[in-house]
Amino acid sequence: MQLKKSIQFAGLVSGFLILNACNSGNSQNQETTNEMEKSSNTVQLVQDEAAQKVDVLVDGALFTSFIYPDTLDKPVLFPINTSKGTTITRGWPLAPRPGERFDHPHHIGLWFNYGDVNGLDFWNNSYAIPEEKKSDYGHITLEKINSISSSGNTGKLEVIQEWKNEAGLTLLEEKTTFIFEATDDTRTIERIATLTAINGPVSFTDNKEGMIAIRVARQLEHPSTKPELFTDASGKITDVPTMNNEGITGMYTSSNGKKGDDVWGTRGDWVELAGSIEGEPISVILYDHPENVGYPTYWHARGYGLFAANPLGQKAMSEGKEELNYQLKDGESMTFKFKVDVVSGKSIEEGQIVEYFNSWKTN
Repeated sequence: MQLKKSIQFAGLVSGFLILNACNSGNSQNQETTNEMEKSSNTVQLVQDEAAQKVDVLVDGALFTSFIYPDTLDKPVLFPINTSKGTTITRGWPLAPRPGERFDHPHHIGLWFNYGDVNGLDFWNNSYAIPEEKKSDYGHITLEKINSISSSGNTGKLEVIQEWKNEAGLTLLEEKTTFIFEATDDTRTIERIATLTAINGPVSFTDNKEGMIAIRVARQLEHPSTKPELFTDASGKITDVPTMNNEGITGMYTSSNGKKGDDVWGTRGDWVELAGSIEGEPISVILYDHPENVGYPTYWHARGYGLFAANPLGQKAMSEGKEELNYQLKDGESMTFKFKVDVVSGKSIEEGQIVEYFNSWKTN
């Protein structure tokens, strides 16, 4: 039954994938045409209403796409590419690649939501939830794209989204600004989200599953010896009893000095996930902001490729020593600021990450 649902879901998003592939091909042609020219790192945002997405291009090549198809339970950024065009996000379930895990179908690209909002689970909702259980879950819809703009190496996307229950009642209005920047080796995403309670008070009950998260490509996971289920080259689900760790290179490092699996459940200003894909050194750095509720955030960073900052989930992370049950009164708002750096082709020293963080937090 699970395989049948996965196939059905893949069919629903096939139109998006075809359009995305076309854009990717156009980007490659553009790169070939300009390969002798110096990169200007010009950012351009292009909306495709039919495909329900906004592409973020750098010198004509795809950096990421803000996608909001009706088949998803929240808009996401997918895929995310380095300055060299290498994809750092997991493909499944939208665009499966050989050797990937197919756990957690709600882990798609880069997203922002939470596990317990007025008793509703926004985090785990996906096509895999049976219809008879959907009333226990919330979903996020794009209501409006307020503005799209770009200038030089910076682009900006402003949107309004609504957090709803299954009956369609809006609990939260989310006004979000995405800021995309590009340099020769770095791609940056800044997300500023303001949540406003609509139709009464909204409670964020302490929950380990939140808030901003990215699911990374297999190569950036931690090496593992546990048997798992994988997809083969044709997308067929395959049971692989022993993990193949060839090319699996990921390693977390936190601002608090923790590494690897020890990062999970600890607080910090930032976490770096460093590794390589086909010989390309890659660092993915996620930053919390001092103005965020719950700062410094707890990190929900798993070796299998889930990389998340959760400032509101403290009980599970602290083994019960802390607890934060946050509430917005009707009409009240709170704002979260996060930033992601995707650095390609070089290793980043901790001191340089600290400089990046200090520069950003004072802006």
